[in-house]
Amino acid sequence: MNISMLFGLPFSTKGWSELQLRNLSIPQLAWLLVLPMSFVPPVLIYYAGTHYGDSFLPGFASKDWHFITTTLFLAELLTFFVMGWLIHSVLEGHGLTVSYQDTYLLAAIAPLPLWLSSFALLVPILLFNVLVVGLALVLSIILVYQGCKSLSKESGDITVSMSATYTIIAASFLAWVLLLVIVWAY
Repeated sequence: MNISMLFGLPFSTKGWSELQLRNLSIPQLAWLLVLPMSFVPPVLIYYAGTHYGDSFLPGFASKDWHFITTTLFLAELLTFFVMGWLIHSVLEGHGLTVSYQDTYLLAAIAPLPLWLSSFALLVPILLFNVLVVGLALVLSIILVYQGCKSLSKESGDITVSMSATYTIIAASFLAWVLLLVIVWAY
């Protein structure tokens, strides 16, 4: 697996089949990809929260960044396991046959743009950060769609993959907003 193959995942199905052939177990995905990448946003949020203060966003300096970033890290890990199960349930509900291993592969790959978007916090400009996160969200949605289409055993109708993607993204977005509200409340 190389970097160009990873960058091609949102735009083609070739990379997904190559990832499937690697036959990565759920614990391998958790230890080698999800755990290290889940550290990135909390570390960068902690940095931004302790260095930028209210100049970045009003009320930003008065937050308990230790609690917030620890909660975020644990929520990211929990979300991986919940999303793998959710993706499997949604795809099966739409009549697409897919293994748990493949749904957890999708659950590990789909948030990569969001995890990497946290590097935007190194630039203390709120609008820049919002734009980068927006782009990352779009890329994650595309990854979910391509992953659903590529990893299911039947090629099926494109509307089935789109419908499954919509359901998965709606649940993911709801969880993401809930997490942000909880984090911002502290």
